[in-house]
Amino acid sequence: MKNNKVFINASWIIGCKIAQSGLALLLNALTARYFGPSNFGLINYAASLVTFITPIMTLGTSETLVNEIIKNPDREGTILGTAMTMTFLSSLVCITGLSAFVRFVNPGDPVTIRVVSLYSLLLIAQSFEQIQYWFHAKYLSKLVAVVWFFAYLAVSIYKIVLLAYQKSIYWFAIANSLDYLLIAIGLLVIYKKKRGQRLAFSVSAARSLWSRSRYYILAGLMGEVIIQSDRFMLRHMCGDAEVGFYSAALSISCMTGFVFSAIITAFRPAILESKKQSNLKFERSMAQLYGIIIYLAVAQSIMFTIVAKPVVRIMYGQDYMSAVPILQIVVWYTIFSYIGGIRAIWTLAENKQRYIWGVTFAGMMFNVLLNWMLIPKLQGIGAAVATLATQVFTNLILVYLLKPLRENITYMRKGMNLRNLFTLSR
Repeated sequence: MKNNKVFINASWIIGCKIAQSGLALLLNALTARYFGPSNFGLINYAASLVTFITPIMTLGTSETLVNEIIKNPDREGTILGTAMTMTFLSSLVCITGLSAFVRFVNPGDPVTIRVVSLYSLLLIAQSFEQIQYWFHAKYLSKLVAVVWFFAYLAVSIYKIVLLAYQKSIYWFAIANSLDYLLIAIGLLVIYKKKRGQRLAFSVSAARSLWSRSRYYILAGLMGEVIIQSDRFMLRHMCGDAEVGFYSAALSISCMTGFVFSAIITAFRPAILESKKQSNLKFERSMAQLYGIIIYLAVAQSIMFTIVAKPVVRIMYGQDYMSAVPILQIVVWYTIFSYIGGIRAIWTLAENKQRYIWGVTFAGMMFNVLLNWMLIPKLQGIGAAVATLATQVFTNLILVYLLKPLRENITYMRKGMNLRNLFTLSR
């Protein structure tokens, strides 16, 4: 029964995301062509800064809420209400801090300051989107997927209208805020119709959430340094155009990421519940998830390496052909990135959050050093090499070297055994 729920939830998420991905590819290509590499790079620069600060805004709750709801079903309304209140207040602080930071590092550049400030408004909407974790915990991810799709469809129409009327970059900077706002409203309405518990704030619940989620704040922030530092350093070392090429390559490499995200999201509650029932079930579920994700990710990387040139030309046009060699390198990082996402489930289930910051800190320093060494010489290609090497170092080498985490290597090995892969769930 549980396996059926996992499959149904994953199917709904993947189905809706396929439709959403089609829209995203079209809009991304049209927007990139409309703005050109420089302005397209500026929008992605703003996105990277906002994404970088998101772990601070969420206070680590996005990593722990599903587990908290599963463990405390009688207090789920208080847990959700407390998490949303905490993240809303945090979003206001983050927006203020980000605006001050951008003014400091981009003095005399009003366009960049305005674009980043407008883009950062999505943090407020994201704070209310925390309600989605209740649906994931209840195996109702299909409802989240449907709301995501219709919200994205509405915002896509809005963006097409902006393109048709040739609106400025400022209009596009605020578009993502509308996306998250519609998702939050839709999920809150459905939550009420499903007769979810009344949302409330509790100081004791805030303390409890903080005690478990605080490990993820610094780790998440350092993780975003790993993910976003390449674009930040490219922008300041090489200019907006190089950010545009790199962002185009990164967008293509992650265009099927919704499939992997859907599978991991669907497996998460089942794996966390299996830990409470039996270590054997838990180990089998972990190995199975590793196997599925690794084989799919390798297949994706091989495909994009082969067809990189025609894909870039079709999606972004001749002006973006410098993104081809970048794509052929950076696409391989996704394998190890998804492995890290699976390990995060294991870390939570085994209550080993204390190891997160150390692994992430080592990865962050490794990444910044490689970017600093390679970007001046190789530009976007250097950033791609640094990203791939960092993911291998963080999610494979360090996990093997650290004994408390080495168990994950065993799960990977078992999952990659095809004979085991199809029998682990029995």
